[in-house]
Amino acid sequence: MSEDKEAQEDELLALASIYDEEEFHRAESAQGGEIQLCLELPPDFKVVVKGETQTEYNVCFLPPLVLNFEIPADYPSTSSPIFTLSCKWMNRAQMSSMCRRLDELWEENQGFVILFTWIQFLKEEALDFLGIQSPLEVTRAGSKAGAERRKAEQAATALTQGGSHSEIAEEKKREVKKEKCEPQSSQLDPRAVLLMDPRADLLPQLLDFDEAQRQRAFDCKVFCCGICFVDKQGSHCLCFKECQHVYCKACMTEYFQIQIRDGNVQCLNCPEPKCTSLATPSQVKQLVDEELFARYDRLLLQSSLDLMADVVYCPRQSCGTAVMVEPDTTMGICSACQYAFCTLCKLGYHGLSHCKINADELRNLKDEYLSSTSEGKKFMEQRFGKRVIQKAVEESFSRDWLNENCKCCPRCGTNIQKVDGCNKMTCTSCRRYFCWLCLGVLSKVNPYSHFNNPNSPCYNQLFHGVDLDEEDAFWSDEED
Repeated sequence: MSEDKEAQEDELLALASIYDEEEFHRAESAQGGEIQLCLELPPDFKVVVKGETQTEYNVCFLPPLVLNFEIPADYPSTSSPIFTLSCKWMNRAQMSSMCRRLDELWEENQGFVILFTWIQFLKEEALDFLGIQSPLEVTRAGSKAGAERRKAEQAATALTQGGSHSEIAEEKKREVKKEKCEPQSSQLDPRAVLLMDPRADLLPQLLDFDEAQRQRAFDCKVFCCGICFVDKQGSHCLCFKECQHVYCKACMTEYFQIQIRDGNVQCLNCPEPKCTSLATPSQVKQLVDEELFARYDRLLLQSSLDLMADVVYCPRQSCGTAVMVEPDTTMGICSACQYAFCTLCKLGYHGLSHCKINADELRNLKDEYLSSTSEGKKFMEQRFGKRVIQKAVEESFSRDWLNENCKCCPRCGTNIQKVDGCNKMTCTSCRRYFCWLCLGVLSKVNPYSHFNNPNSPCYNQLFHGVDLDEEDAFWSDEED
């Protein structure tokens, strides 16, 4: 085996022992491979999205730089590795600068293995080399800046791939002017490869990658559950995103199951006292079975719809579909069963006519009306009509007076008012005798026996509750 071949094998074996399979993958058919390098970001690194409003996101990880390389037979004695450099969040100009820097490192170390030196530079010095600091600006697809960026990328690509003679000539003229100030910055290296379509939205991919890497780091750590106080690996724990409190999945599964069965889908919050952080639906789905999650999803949707003022439910018991209501109207039309109904009384739609009200509701209408605000009273008058409201108030006052001053005949139920006299009463409607005190029916032959019988609850109470003045007047009337 030649010295070059031996050096190549030793270097590839060293890389395989240093980096795991996700970071370093050796090619099977040729001497080469692929290295994915996640850059070391400083603490509190932020990504900024510029547009109509500026939004910041904290990130701990950015998608990796990908170095694909192939080793020629005369490496490292004569030739350098053949490589391409690609990245999702860098532009081609930045990656071209990186390619030129890798060439410089090879020239400085020609004759020695260079891959590990390249990797260290890309991983530890790339941000400083490019002058990238927090916050990193990201242009969203569809924005004006995004359109300008796509045009620039397309023009640069067209230039490197070739074009018409006139276009190339014009471009060369512009390059000559720029090279006086920037001799190399505008040159794009063909080894710099864009990993994503410039029209695609970069921000979701950055945030998704950061979330996945954070979860991966979390899974490798050990945490003490705040409920059972047992140390468990992060892969067996759940972390609430807002408060970062950690509990084991076994405890949280039981907690979620109890809450969902009881219908408390809005109460899947962190068990820490006074903490209001809520579990996300994706976290709930990981811990409960499909049937229980379907119940959680349905109740969560229903509770959300209940809070929306423009959503009502179809009143048909066999349907119950949520119905969106247009503003300033009282008609709802169910999209499932096509039932048109009044959103106020939940009966069939009655146009401009007032809502119908039954006797029981009419009795309770007065208290609701009198305790309402001016806006509430106006709404009730529009719904039921002023005449109905006035009738309800008058009948309520009459009913209150009757309850306070009258009693019902035990036989026919007629309201009887006692003005004066003894407690033996005669119904004005059915002429039946009854006792005013106990409302018992009295004998037609001798109604006073009820008050003379020692076993009677009203014994010797014929004049109970009668004022002396009224009693004297009564007896004087009897004598007359």
